[in-house]
Amino acid sequence: MATSDSVDIFVIGGGINGASIARDAVGRGYSVALAEMNDLASGTSSAATKLVHGGLRYLEHYEFRLVHEALAEREVLWAEAPHIIKPLRFVLPHHKGLRPALVLRAGLAMYDYMGGRRLLPPTKTLDLTKDITGKPLKPGYRLGFEYSDCWVDDARFVVLNARDAADKGAAVHVRTKVTSVRRDAGGWLIELDGEAGRQSVRAKLVVNAAGPWVDHVITGAMGRNGAHNVRLVKGSHIVVRKLYDHDRCYMFQNADGRIIFSIPYEDDFTLIGTTDEDYPGDPKDVKISDAETDYLLGAASEYFAKPVTRDQIHWTYSGVRPLFDDGASAAQEATRDYVLKVDGDAEAGAAINVFGGKLTTSRRLAESVLEKIEGVLGAKGKPWTKTSRLPGGGFEPLAFDAEVRRLGMEYSGLPGTLLRRLMRQYGTKARDVLGDAKSVDDLGRHFGWDLYAREVVYLVEHEWARTAQDVLWRRTKVGLRVSAEDVAALEAYLASRK
Repeated sequence: MATSDSVDIFVIGGGINGASIARDAVGRGYSVALAEMNDLASGTSSAATKLVHGGLRYLEHYEFRLVHEALAEREVLWAEAPHIIKPLRFVLPHHKGLRPALVLRAGLAMYDYMGGRRLLPPTKTLDLTKDITGKPLKPGYRLGFEYSDCWVDDARFVVLNARDAADKGAAVHVRTKVTSVRRDAGGWLIELDGEAGRQSVRAKLVVNAAGPWVDHVITGAMGRNGAHNVRLVKGSHIVVRKLYDHDRCYMFQNADGRIIFSIPYEDDFTLIGTTDEDYPGDPKDVKISDAETDYLLGAASEYFAKPVTRDQIHWTYSGVRPLFDDGASAAQEATRDYVLKVDGDAEAGAAINVFGGKLTTSRRLAESVLEKIEGVLGAKGKPWTKTSRLPGGGFEPLAFDAEVRRLGMEYSGLPGTLLRRLMRQYGTKARDVLGDAKSVDDLGRHFGWDLYAREVVYLVEHEWARTAQDVLWRRTKVGLRVSAEDVAALEAYLASRK
């Protein structure tokens, strides 16, 4: 991007909000550039519980607009990306001393019908003494409720939004820091420092979607003092070896009013999370604490017959949610809704600051941002993303297994487990990854588990992967299964390609 480049919209931040806004805007005909100071989805957007959900517990805080919008989005996003999104069934065991059973059933009935559910099955009541989901639990649980939500590969969701934006003409720059944003000649002059060196670009409008760093952009690059709009709330997760054999999830209510989820994860593991606590530090330094680890282990062990212990932990991850600071007294009570603020106008140069938001409502957030952009720059195209498909998502939501079988027939010489993983991550683009491969020998150098050079090259050339961390933890989750030697070999391979 040369000094003379000029765009309609410059987006700061390569998380789900920034990527979704860039995609929607370029699809309507605006010229768009996006800069992310690290890797795409390297912050909050890869540290979620990985759910596309309405947020059942938000009903308790009367966030009906947010819940309704999120529920309606579940099947929209599932249709948009049926490779990286899939339906889940959650079991909510009931026991005395917590929320009454009638209240829970009423809340779940509301949850079923608020969002216009079509494909997801409705809530049902379980006898946990007979249902398979009661077997891993402590004796004494009799009543349970089973309801629907969806799982998403959160980091890939971001990357695919960015990929679609780039395919439509947006300039996407990773590892590129915005160092200065200042008004100039009725617009903005943005200074960048990144992979291509120092650059500058002019823009008519700036969108600050920097997530946990949104206030840092306002006070730093934009030079405004005293910005305090976000409340950083830390959420941590632990991944343990598989705790049970069935494919359903659990939502556990804790005595302190919080909830945790237990979710089958990457075939051989169980994901447990999340925590909710205020975070005063730098977002780049966030990590799970001993207290959080103890909390998650203790909360899960309250329900499971066999205690979950530290020696079962295979991996942990943490992130901070940049919630809009609404003055709530407790972290778990702070609003999960998004807030948009416009600064300036078309004559002076307008900026839109994005506070809060979540994976599930990112598409709707982008539409709301575009409404504000249209108010400044004028309308170009119509809303279009509701019936769109993300790259690789060109099949029906319930057709994933059929697509795996079709891929298996086309690549009969490759392992079925590899093909299923590639379909889950790339969808119909799995064929672009595999090319003309007839056997694993055609996939190039092996980097552990089922990762080969051909996939790594695809990720570098098409999905902005630069480091082993990008490949192993954000573009894939192969990092769960490879050795330190494999990681070192991959780092050396990537370095040799620069």
